[in-house]
This record gives sequence, C-alpha cells and structure tokens, in this order.
Amino acid sequence: MNQEIAHHHHRRLNSVHNNNNPRPRAKSNINRRTTLFKTFLFCIFLPLIISSFFLYYLNKNNNNNNINHCSGEDSEMVMLTGFYNSPDIANVRSGENESLHFKRTFSWNKKACVSSTIGEPSVSCTTFNILAPIYKRLDQQNQNVRESDFRAFWFARNERIVDWLLYDRSSVICLQEFWVENQELVHMYEERLAAAGYDTFQLARTNNRGDGLLTAIHKESFRVLNYRELLFNDFGDRVAQLLHIQSIVPFSINKNYSIEQEIIVVNTHLLFPHDSSLSIVRLHQVYQILQYLEKYLREYKLYQTPVILCGDWNGSKRGHVYKFLRSQGFLSSYDIAHEYTDSDADAHKWVSHRNHRGNICGVDFIWLRNPNKYRKPLKISWAEAAFGIIKYQLQKASLAENDAFAFLRAENNGNYITYSAFCDALRQVNLTGLSHGLSFQETKDLWVQADTDGNGVLDYEEFKRIWDSTWSKHKDEDCSLEESNENIEEEETMGFAVKNAVLFPREAEKGIWPENYSLSDHARLTAVFTPVRLRCSQQPL
Repeated sequence: MNQEIAHHHHRRLNSVHNNNNPRPRAKSNINRRTTLFKTFLFCIFLPLIISSFFLYYLNKNNNNNNINHCSGEDSEMVMLTGFYNSPDIANVRSGENESLHFKRTFSWNKKACVSSTIGEPSVSCTTFNILAPIYKRLDQQNQNVRESDFRAFWFARNERIVDWLLYDRSSVICLQEFWVENQELVHMYEERLAAAGYDTFQLARTNNRGDGLLTAIHKESFRVLNYRELLFNDFGDRVAQLLHIQSIVPFSINKNYSIEQEIIVVNTHLLFPHDSSLSIVRLHQVYQILQYLEKYLREYKLYQTPVILCGDWNGSKRGHVYKFLRSQGFLSSYDIAHEYTDSDADAHKWVSHRNHRGNICGVDFIWLRNPNKYRKPLKISWAEAAFGIIKYQLQKASLAENDAFAFLRAENNGNYITYSAFCDALRQVNLTGLSHGLSFQETKDLWVQADTDGNGVLDYEEFKRIWDSTWSKHKDEDCSLEESNENIEEEETMGFAVKNAVLFPREAEKGIWPENYSLSDHARLTAVFTPVRLRCSQQPL
C-alpha cells in the first residue's frame, strides 16, 4: 500500500512539474485548424463529385436501356414521348409481349387534344381491327378451334389491347371486329374507356354476325353533336358509323377569330374479297358511305367540314376502292406522312394485315378530306371505279382491248355494243345476276354514263374511252380561285394537315410482319393532324 501511495505521489509531482512548465502550442493549433478545414472541404465536395458522376452514369445507363428496349424484338414498348408536341415519333419496333411494365417512365400530357409547342392543338386518331375472338384461329390444322372458346386467352389479349389504346390516348379511336355479342368483353371496354374519359358507340353487324364496330371519342377533345348508323344490308352484313363531332378547344383562324372545329368521322369494315367478283361489293359499300356522307353534309350545310374515314378497307393501294376514294379528294394519312405516292413502286412499302391465308398487305387506312379538296362528281367516280372492275374481270378472262370489245358486242353484226349485250356480258363475268352484284338501276346508270352521245349504243370510241379511263382526268389538287365560279363566295376556314402517322408493330412500316406479334392480325394505325387555315368556297355539294 505504501508503494501505491508513493507511486501516486510521484505521478502528481510530475503533473505539477508539467503544469509549471507548459510546452509551446501555437503551431499545433494552426496545423489542427488546417486539417479541420481540409476535412470540411473534403466532406462537402467529395459527395458532390461522386453524386455527379453517379447521376451521369445512371442517365447514360437508362438511355442505353431505352435504346435496347426500342430495338428489341420482344416488346412493343410504344415510347410516344411528346407524341403531340413533337413532329417525330420514337422508332419503336416489334411485338407487344405482353405488358406495359415500364410505360409510366414516360410523361404524358393527360389531354387527348393537346397544344403543340407552337400553341396549335392537335387531333389524334387510331384505327385498329382487333380480331374478334370468334375469328381468331388457334390451330391451323383444326380451323374450328377458336380463341372464343378459351376465356383466359381472349380476355387477356383484349385487356392488353385496351392497355395500348389508353396509353396512346388518341382523341378518336375506331375499332373493327369488336366482339359485341360477348357482354363481358363489351363491359370491360366500356368501363375502362369511360374511366379514361371516352364516350363509346358500338354497332353490331346485321344478321347476328357477332362482331361489329366501336368508336370512342375523348370528352376532353370533342363533344359528339350527332351519331348515325349505316346498315348496308348486303352480302357481307357490313355496317358503318358516322359521328359529327366538335372540338372542345377552339381552333384559331386568325388573331381575332377562333372556332370550335367540327369534323365528320366515319368508322367501317368492308367485306373481305374472297374472290374477285366480290370487289364490286366493297366498291358498292364505299359508294353507299359516300352517298350518305354527301347527303348528311348537304342536310346540315357542312360544306366546309373536314372528313376523316377510318377502318379496315380490305383492299390495298392498287385496288379499286383506293382509287375511288382518291378520286373523291381523300388522302391516305399514312402515305402523306411518309411522302409515298400512288405509284406501283410505293404500293407495298408498308403493310397492316396478315390474313388467314398468310398474305400480308396494307388494308387499314385513315383517310382525310379537307373542304377545299377537289373531287369529281360522285356518280362519275362511281362509274369509273365500276368500269375499272369490269375491265379487270375481262382481263382476268385473258381478253385484250379488241377481244373485250368483241365479247361485249356479242353476236351483233354492227360495230357497236347494245344494252342487252352489255348486260349479258356483265352477267357472264359475275358482276350481275347475283345477290351481291350490280343492281338493275346501277347497271342502267353505268350504261348512261358510258353512252355519252345518248344514241342507245356504244361505239368503239366510247368503249375505248372507258377502257383507257380517259373520260375524266384525275386531279389531286386543291380548289383555286380560278376554278371557282365568280358568283361563289370564298372565305377562310379550317382544315387539317397530316403531322405524322405510325404503324404498330413498327416492322409493318417496312413491309414486314413480325412472327412474335400476337395482339391481332392487323397493325394499329395512328395519325396526328394539326389544324391549317384554308380558303374554301361555299359551293353546295
């Protein structure tokens, strides 16, 4: 214990000695402050440097992932960033498998009719044949096995279809082969579209065919002023919808004047041409639509109203329906957007359908006609198109021009064609005499159009004019002041320009049908229109 006391006393003395003789500390304090300052700077700026580097790496990695998603063959990720606010739409490819798990990565303006970067509203329109489950074949060896027998299959596929429609969020949606007889599917579409702000209109094909049409109008874009149904009651039990809509957001004509633009929208699905004799049926269906449209525009004095026709037209750019609509001033929005012409060279640049025979072709169109667009009288266009089908049927029978004239002339000794011989020839090529052929009145109207001098017979010159289609030259231009009658007033009105148009899956834009695409046997076509000012006459239809 004495040792512990002694040791403690020794430590205390040393402590006193040290306190009485302190060492200099100024330099130590300076070094310590410098170290603290360096530590402070290190703690502040190093995290900033690391964060900047991390953000750069993360952004670069995300961009690479987006590129990989866009170019991959396993996903139809539709990156429509700024779809309405940019003239460009992302180049997205391939099949829809199977979800939209990262779609919310991209920002959307929630309005379907949205102002572009220059303050102009845009109108978007989607047409899509969604392949009714009653027609979707699941086994090529057994054609009777259809998707409609398997609820899990058709319900999941149609839910994905609605997912994409709501993601696109077009102002106008036109669907074909909508399975109207299945109430569960109908309810699912109506409920989800209504929740997203759409008014829906559905129309079944006649004779209980099971499928039909559905048109949806976004309420933030348009109000529906009128809705009409057109039943063809023909061989194919086809139908059409006509909607007269008005924009919610006014379109500006000039600095002092804006209008709530009215548009006519038509949705239809024409007959599939199982053989060439049915081409006349499809042509007649279009003729009925245009007759009804002309009557409606005249009834409501809508001489300055743009018209948009949507649907599955079951005919390509080389077909008679295409040429008929072109002669009536309609433009294919997709072809305009991609600067394709009516030439044969551009006829197969894109496809939108692979049919049950395995053939691929472009049959889905969104047609636009502005009020100032030149168009022939409807009866003349119809006659030209019908004579085009007659010519095709005669050529199919290996008849050249001289042989065709002889065939139509029949046993007549004169160098002319009589009306009875004309009717008999049409019957031989299956264009009359059938339930789906030309009616008596239609045949008579064609004869009147062909017999230009009205002498009751067709001579060779009149026949040649029909054969060569030289009786009325096609124009593809806008009406000008010089073409208008001096007594007809012109005023400024609104029309539309095609801003862009895209097909999904994107391979379809290159004329390729991807094997891994299973959403439908048709591609989805979306067009975006921007308003333009036009000068248009008030000439009645």
